[in-house]
Amino acid sequence: MTEAILEPEAILEPELPIIDPHHHLWDLRPMLPMFPQPRHRFIETLVPVAHYTFDQFSAEVNTSGHNVVATVFMECGAFYNGAYGDALKPVGEVEYVNGVAAQSASGLYGKARLCAGIVGHADLTRGAAAGEVLDALQAAAPGRFRGIRHQGAWDADPEVLGPPFHAPPQLYRDATFREGFAELGKRGMSFDAWILEPQIGDVIDLARAFPDTPICLDHCGTPLGMASYTGRLEERFGIWRDAIIELGKCENVMVKLGGLAMHNCALPEQGPAAGVGSEELARLWKPYIETCIEAFGTNRAMFESNYPVDRWGATYPVLWNAFKRITAGASADEKAALYAGNAKAFYRIEEVA
Repeated sequence: MTEAILEPEAILEPELPIIDPHHHLWDLRPMLPMFPQPRHRFIETLVPVAHYTFDQFSAEVNTSGHNVVATVFMECGAFYNGAYGDALKPVGEVEYVNGVAAQSASGLYGKARLCAGIVGHADLTRGAAAGEVLDALQAAAPGRFRGIRHQGAWDADPEVLGPPFHAPPQLYRDATFREGFAELGKRGMSFDAWILEPQIGDVIDLARAFPDTPICLDHCGTPLGMASYTGRLEERFGIWRDAIIELGKCENVMVKLGGLAMHNCALPEQGPAAGVGSEELARLWKPYIETCIEAFGTNRAMFESNYPVDRWGATYPVLWNAFKRITAGASADEKAALYAGNAKAFYRIEEVA
């Protein structure tokens, strides 16, 4: 796949501080041969960014023209250490990212503090035994580790994600999973939930069962516009909206505003970095972003890049320009919260003023 070439856009509100609360670092090159040909479309969207570590993301941030002051790393199954055993191998990812964070904190690579917060992974289906993994993750990055993500994305149509990414159905309602989830609350850790639009009810049920545990819904709940959902975004918008409004009533839940440039959403339909400018992206994303902000309020929502996954549909500078177009009418205080303040509070970012 080749990327469309866009004329550079003027950066909107270049001084507005941004904490990007959701990005990944990985090297998928050793794993690509494991996926059968023809590869699922989701895998194909990742091929152009199969090697995406500190150098690539740092360059993305430093050349964007936006005032990114810090970021939060989100687990992605990268750099696991098999020597630790199956349960503890995710500790290797947090160890790696903590080293990246220390590299960035040196100040030699720009002012942004990359990976100032770290979200790792622990298999909560281990029940109470997951507590041992949580403690090991905390010990691996004591100043930066904040919580975990255990993705629950599933759909009856296997073409929506492809077999490697499907979680068990109704994972967040499983009793053993919830036994493991309870270990987060004992340690004051947060939980990131990645599911697909038809599953938002699972997050509502989980949030009500654990009202004292901070939960963040990733990617606006991932609206779907591909595979069996192709052409159905408008049809399903009301279903998505009603679920988001109901979830917004759970005071322990935040929402991430982004993820809409993934191929799953078809917003835009074509990628990678499809040559779509920020004005068109803002038009496509505005109904979803504004609904989320209305449901959660400006104090429980945060903009995210979801890079490099969202690179499929938007370059880093254009993505943030699109968000800024959507919030053009917001007050200075509202923008400060949506772009940095809420992320700083939720992930307890300590390295930035």
